[in-house]
Amino acid sequence: MSDTKKILIIDDDPDIIESISLILNAEGFDVVSASSGEEGIAAVSAERPDLVLCDMMMETMDAGMKTAEMIMDTYHTLPVYLLSSIADVTAATSDVYDMGFIGVFQKPVDPGVLVSTLKSKLSEQ
Repeated sequence: MSDTKKILIIDDDPDIIESISLILNAEGFDVVSASSGEEGIAAVSAERPDLVLCDMMMETMDAGMKTAEMIMDTYHTLPVYLLSSIADVTAATSDVYDMGFIGVFQKPVDPGVLVSTLKSKLSEQ
């Protein structure tokens, strides 16, 4: 990539943040993170990421989803992907695309799928 893209990871699991950060840093992305919805919303404003990965369920069952929705309501063109340990269930019960999300990554995240998907999406910007 010609210019470094910044990705914000919002997740309350430090192991998830660390593993995804290692994958993305190795691919040349600039990675910032937040461990709560509140921190994530502040980080979007402070860091101006090119893309957000947000855990669906954090402090409370729907905290991640609400955080992602708040980010999308404020930053309409910012791509937001959800991270979920129940992505298959989520896909079967709700259409995340209709909600405005770009997609959902199943935890544990497949590094190859993650990197190729994000590079493809960011090349559109």
